Formats: sequence, C-alpha cells, structure tokens
Amino acid sequence: MSRIAVQHMPNNNPVIVAGAGPVGLLAALVLAKHGVSVLVVEAEAALTHDLRAGTFHPPTLELMAPLGITGRMHETGIKVPRWQSRDRKEGLIVEWDLGALADDTPYPYRLHLEQHRLTPIILDLLSEFPHAGVQFSTRFEHMEQTSDGVRVTVSGANGPETIAGSWLIGADGGRSAVRKAAGIEFEGFTWDERFSVISTTCDLARFGFADNAYIADPEQWVAVFRMPDAGPPGLWRMTSPVSAEVTDAEVLSEAYAQRLMARILPLDTVAEITHTSVYSVHQRVARDFRAGRVLLAGDAAHVNNPLGGFGLNSGIHDAINLGEKLGRVVRGESGEDLLDLYVRQRRTVNLQYVQEISIRNKKNLEEKDPVEKKRKADEMRATAADPAKTRDFLLNSSMINSMRRANAIT
Repeated sequence: MSRIAVQHMPNNNPVIVAGAGPVGLLAALVLAKHGVSVLVVEAEAALTHDLRAGTFHPPTLELMAPLGITGRMHETGIKVPRWQSRDRKEGLIVEWDLGALADDTPYPYRLHLEQHRLTPIILDLLSEFPHAGVQFSTRFEHMEQTSDGVRVTVSGANGPETIAGSWLIGADGGRSAVRKAAGIEFEGFTWDERFSVISTTCDLARFGFADNAYIADPEQWVAVFRMPDAGPPGLWRMTSPVSAEVTDAEVLSEAYAQRLMARILPLDTVAEITHTSVYSVHQRVARDFRAGRVLLAGDAAHVNNPLGGFGLNSGIHDAINLGEKLGRVVRGESGEDLLDLYVRQRRTVNLQYVQEISIRNKKNLEEKDPVEKKRKADEMRATAADPAKTRDFLLNSSMINSMRRANAIT
C-alpha cells in the first residue's frame, strides 16, 4: 500500500507514465533522478498485490543498486545461490551453483522477493522528488501526439481530464491501453494451457528441494520457489500447467492443490494451502517499442511464460535503459534517435534471449519422448560437470549474457 494516494503534481510538461507497477515506477524514478519532471498515472486505487513475479537475477540487482533499491530488497528478500533441475520420478538431476559467476557479478545468486514488496520501495524513493508525481485511481483512456508532445486523456474521481506531456511511456501491462492507442501490434501467441499458482507453508526443504527447483514431468511439470514470509520456513509457491479440460473453479479448489502437492511430495498429512490462482500465459512481443513520442516497456512491450524468471527482470532492464536515454533526450543532451537505440537493444534481446529461452525451458520440462528426455538429462549432467560449460549456461540463465548483448548493440 502506498503511503499517499496522490503525490506532487508536476506542471511543466512532464513525461507521463501509464502504470505504477515496478516498470513504470522505475522508469519514473530514473527520470526523476535526472531532473526530469514525470507523472505516473495508475488505474488502481493503490499499489497492487501481485504474487506472480518474485525472482531477481544478478544483472537486475546490479542495475537497481545505484538507485538505492537493491540494498532495501535484501532486508526482506531470500538469497538463492543454488537452484535445481529435477525430474518427478528420478529426483535431482543437477543443482546449479551461481557461485560460478562470482567473477562476473557482485550478486552471484537469485534474490526472491515478491513484486508487491518491491513497488513500495520504489514509490518511497520516488516520493522524495518534488518534480515527480503518482496519481492513483486515474485510468489512461486516450492520447494524441503533437509535434512537440502528447495530450493524454485520463479518467479519475473528477471525471475525464486531459494532461499535456512531453512523452508517454506505456508500462501498463500485457493488455496495455497505451500500446493499443498507439496502434502497435502485439505479435506472438497464447499457450493452450493456463498456469496455476499454489502457495503453502509446508517446508519443501525437508524433502530435498532447493529454494528454487524445476521438476520435469511429461504430464504436469512443477516449478517451486521459496518466498519470504513473517517467519521460517517462509512461503513456498508452486507453478504448474493446467489442461484445458480442467475448469478454473477446480484449479482453485483445495482438493486440486492437495493433488498437485501429492505428485511431488511424500506427504502423509494435508498441507496448509494459503493461496491459489490461475492465469493465461502468452509469448508476445510488440512489433515496435516506439511510435513517435510513445514508448513501451515491460509487459506492455513483451510477455513470456515465467519459466526462468525473465519477465519482470527484462521489464526492469527496459525501464532503466529507457529512463536513462529519455532523460538525456529531454535534457537536450542527445537527439531523439537515442530512443531508437533503446528499441534496438531491448527488443532484440527479448526476441533472442527472453522468448527463445523461456519457450525452450517449458519444452524441456514437458518433454514426452523418453529417449529425448534422457538425452537432455545427460546433457545437463555433462554441463554441470564441466566448469566452463557451467559458467556459460549460468551466464545465459542469469540474464548476464542478455545484458551484455544489449549493451553491444549500437
């Protein structure tokens, strides 16, 4: 929950950001730190309590550290230096040690922290800038571009209002109204399966699970994550696919959650289930991340399945890249073509890394051919046995290579 519903109202042709999720707030924070007037508009009445994203990779922690965010995340977050590749029948295949990246990053681990714990940190930092504002209960409706700015129509408690701004950032999620208003196509597909999320206080570590594990199974794979809670052992979250034949009501039932847990745990008692949800999963990338003075970031620009934890991380990379470049443009230090570099960098790595690897992760977990399944397991073991191959694998899975690739694009 935010400390205040409405912050300062910038009045000098601000950059307008639609969406007060982590991506929108981060873009605003970067702009504000560079002296740029910025206004965030958010349709919801307060910060949302989203439980789906919660894994932060090393380069993401590096990017947010200078903003004062990473240190505060560590006050609550869980360091995850090791994660597992498992098989439902065979058990552990490989335990990957991110310590192999100690020479590549000051953060050789994943950090687990729910998205709803991150956004208040960013909002708190943003509130320190008098030229930055956040208006909740303010829905983006429409926009028009002019030769030197944008005119954004929003609706709030007092009805429709038109705000003049210099630029518009769409960080308003996968159903982005900004993207639709700009006429940008959202290319890709939707998976046939939905994904379920089940949370439990049952301590999966007692059964040999690391704080993050991916369990392959041709019928129903499971990904598990330990998240911070009020006390040990924390809260364990499980994600798995749901076939089209199963109704949402059934997925959200206690019985369904217990059946899923029984697939991976030798439990003789009923575990406490604290949360269940189900959602559709997409693999889509906007045809362009820019249309004149409209720019897209985060889920408004690209969405993917959660296997690997790339979605929110990639959105954060977008936000900081865009904030830095747009700040230079607004201050007159660079021409607008710098924003085309943002598009080239972030769209390229999303297509080449985020989309490709997240799709491959899903296909590996659900492999049905026993011969191919064994081949992939043997390949993982061989990779883990070779330090050089281990490092190469972890550079990809940790998103360090995607950042290096983006930075190399000119």
